[in-house]
Amino acid sequence: MNAREKLQRAYELAFHPVRFNEAWNRVERGMEADLPSLREVVEWAVALHQRLPEAPAVPARALKRLAAYQAASRLFRMPTAIRRFRERLGSPSAVPEEVPAWMVRDIALPPFNRPGPSLPR
Repeated sequence: MNAREKLQRAYELAFHPVRFNEAWNRVERGMEADLPSLREVVEWAVALHQRLPEAPAVPARALKRLAAYQAASRLFRMPTAIRRFRERLGSPSAVPEEVPAWMVRDIALPPFNRPGPSLPR
């Protein structure tokens, strides 16, 4: 997995509850083959929930998208969940105070809703 794919996965784990649950379930069932890589991605996901950077090199559009992701993820308690997952994986490193500027990218998440049969009312 290259750096771009890892960053995409970090965004998905940090802000997409379905992807986060899939990862947690894979670990719980012992199906995750690459735990060191997952630990790194989870570290990045935790960093994505930190204070937004003040760096002038950060694109405004990406910063706005990240802010929107952070706000929406609070409804699902994602910051707490990702920190617990980090503890479960045994990641001992320190968490940065703010999102590293290189992680602020205009990355789109997969849609939450999937087309399917409508529910009866």
